[in-house]
Amino acid sequence: MDKPELTEGGYRVGVNFNPSGNAAVDLIKAKSAELIDLLNPISSNRDHPGARCASIAMTEIESAAMWAVKAVTKQPR
Repeated sequence: MDKPELTEGGYRVGVNFNPSGNAAVDLIKAKSAELIDLLNPISSNRDHPGARCASIAMTEIESAAMWAVKAVTKQPR
């Protein structure tokens, strides 16, 4: 059976990758993907005055998701 195609946000934050099974990781990735998907139509429209800003925001959201996942999965020394 084929997996459903990922949205741009889902692909960029890797919503299907959570080897720890941590529920907080799933939530962080889902919310981050949602924001990226909200901005994707603006970013894709090069005639939109906010296209560049949307592209930068999408990259920063992707970075923030990675840091947030690290925060909730960081193990003690």
